[in-house]
Amino acid sequence: MSTGGSDNREPASRYDHRATLSGGASDVVQAGEVHGGVHFHGIHYVAELTPRQLPGDVGGFVNRYDELGRLDEVVAAERQESAVIGVFVVTGTAGVGKTSLALHWAHRVRHQFPDGQLYVNLRGYDPGPAVSADQALDRFLRALGIQQSVIPQELEDKSALYRSLLADRKVLVVLDNAATVRQVRPLLPGNAECLVIVTSRSRLSGLVARDGAHRLTVDVLPEPEAVNLLRVITGGHRPHDDPTMLRELAALCARLPLALRIAAERASSRPFMHLDELIADLRDESALWDALTAEDDEEADAVRTVFAWSYRALPEAAARLFRLLGLHPGPEFGISAAAALAGVTVTKVRNLLDVLVGAHVVEHQVAGRYQFHDLLRIYATEQAAQQETPEGRRDALQRVLNWYLHSAHAAVTTIAPLNEHIALPTADSAVPPMTFTDTAAAMRWYENERANLVAAVRSAAEAGLHETAWRIPATLRTIYARQNFFQEWIETSLIGLESARRVQDRAGEVELLDSLGKAYLQSQKLDLAEEHHRAALAIRRELGDRLGEAITTNALGLLNWRRRRLVDAVAHFESALTAVRDLGNRRWEAVLLSNLGMSLHELAHLESAQAALIESVALCRELGDRAYEGNASFCLARTQRERGDLDGAMASIESALTIAREERHHAWEAFWLLELARLQRRRGDAGEALSTYQTSAAIQRQINDRNREAMALDGTGETYRELGQPDEATKFHRRAAATFRETGDRWSLATALNNLARALNETEGIDRARPRWHEAAAILTEFDDPRSAALREEINDILTGT
Repeated sequence: MSTGGSDNREPASRYDHRATLSGGASDVVQAGEVHGGVHFHGIHYVAELTPRQLPGDVGGFVNRYDELGRLDEVVAAERQESAVIGVFVVTGTAGVGKTSLALHWAHRVRHQFPDGQLYVNLRGYDPGPAVSADQALDRFLRALGIQQSVIPQELEDKSALYRSLLADRKVLVVLDNAATVRQVRPLLPGNAECLVIVTSRSRLSGLVARDGAHRLTVDVLPEPEAVNLLRVITGGHRPHDDPTMLRELAALCARLPLALRIAAERASSRPFMHLDELIADLRDESALWDALTAEDDEEADAVRTVFAWSYRALPEAAARLFRLLGLHPGPEFGISAAAALAGVTVTKVRNLLDVLVGAHVVEHQVAGRYQFHDLLRIYATEQAAQQETPEGRRDALQRVLNWYLHSAHAAVTTIAPLNEHIALPTADSAVPPMTFTDTAAAMRWYENERANLVAAVRSAAEAGLHETAWRIPATLRTIYARQNFFQEWIETSLIGLESARRVQDRAGEVELLDSLGKAYLQSQKLDLAEEHHRAALAIRRELGDRLGEAITTNALGLLNWRRRRLVDAVAHFESALTAVRDLGNRRWEAVLLSNLGMSLHELAHLESAQAALIESVALCRELGDRAYEGNASFCLARTQRERGDLDGAMASIESALTIAREERHHAWEAFWLLELARLQRRRGDAGEALSTYQTSAAIQRQINDRNREAMALDGTGETYRELGQPDEATKFHRRAAATFRETGDRWSLATALNNLARALNETEGIDRARPRWHEAAAILTEFDDPRSAALREEINDILTGT
């Protein structure tokens, strides 16, 4: 549900300022350094972890000596030139063994890259959505020790941070199954000591032409190498197979490694069956396939023939699981999700997955996680369409979607137990949802399933399972709000809203309208935020939902606060406060007292503000709501400072920051640091204030809160002017003002222009300052609160006095 606080943002995990990267403990980015345009003021990245993301080496890898030699030669040449980042594109048809070659070679040379290896399957040819560069950078930055909650939102900023972190490191980067240059280019380090290997069915000519990439085209195996691969895999089980028969089997597999491995595994599982009988069976399958297809693609036909041949040999339970897995919303899955799809126990499905892995039709990634080769995923989906009834497919999909929904609900209730949560249908007793012991475990599960949850919402809507389609994003709202996942938040919520409307579920519709209002508010799209909150309010009233009405009224109050319509904000907060008191909801009473006190402070009603905030802090402590105790303490510190109680203000802000750090609420910590800096300036500690502002600005930039980053920059400029350095001050005020223009924060723009004018007046004279003061005064006429009036009068006095 909606939360309090001036920005309506859910509490978030704090970035601990010691993000682990790679190498030894001496590898530290010092405070104040700038890399790739991203500032790291006040944040120390201590290198304690080295990413080791390469999947395991390919078992039974044989031959490809020429290709391995070419890779070795080019890498040696790159090392000698050491001018640009080395990029190698391994290209070839589907199933030809590009990934196996790349991974085998990567394992051979990984010792040359002591700072680690990064790997991502970009899924450029999967039937579902590909992994974007933006999503891949998220994964890489987390592997390099950056917490998800402080990863920048914009692709350009992510890429800059990524390059900065790899600037002095030797890292091997494997980008598997890329479809386009657009997926790859933002993932290229800027460091010649790093090496990137890309696999793709496309030639990726843009990387060759613009980025100097080398290209290696992988063809089907020569006949001797194909036969050798068959012998290596079957050797322990069928050492006496006729070489002529092996050559024929290799030909039927079109000498493609993927097909050869599957065929060899089937042959190995029948050691007493003559190979000519297996080949005859495969020939029959090939003839059947030729009769069913009009495609003139020998390699594709061979692969499909081998798939069908192997699939028909699976035990029925394993075959059923294989085809049902083709219905899974995302590209990879865990054991419990597979059990939910099949409607069997986890123990049963684990045994069936072992059968599929043994048949080489499913890949075992890391502990408990599995995936298909993209060709096999398409084949599994086709088999489900052909062999499962529409009702059976729908039931299987509903089971796994319900499992994701209930597991997401368990994660969110663990992360935010005091929040109100939506009602859910009964969970499937055969496969219980996940449970979590703490917030960290819940967030780890979410990170593993993040892509699957987005895919689950899309799949639910496409299948007409609209109740599930709206409940998943409504449930995930708390996590989205904590992490600023705006793209996923808005995309899934829009899908959910449409689904709720399709089934005329007004309660679901209002949940998604409320969620979208929050998403738009936090992402500074204020008109859209108002549109969705007002639509939510109308439905709340229609449904007679008094608590929901109060919550949406609070959200509209926060919207007015953002727009500096303070009288309207106070009216909304007071109305909502009366309602929650009538309902006896003490948690929302505490939240609204904090928001009311915050607004009264901005209206310069300091005594009333302090009274409301003291009451809010006390109530939060009674309820054990530490996050909002911190927010109320922050607001109280501002009021105490302005009333001259500096000791009381320091105690309040230190209490707030302690809560933020202990509860790992990094976004609020960054904002609350601004008040600590103001208090430090008031106490004459300008040097400490500079450091505090810089730390706040760095974190705000990383979480993509540009408006609050600009507040920190503006405060830095004020501090430099107080230190007698107006030239430095002007630089920070200009940057702040430019950002406020972009974000549309008119009040903050006026204050930044006033600060800039004061600095310019001291360095270049009144003629340079006057235009800024005129613009600031004009903007301030848009507001009718006492602070705006006082500042406008002060500026007019300066202008008329000159």
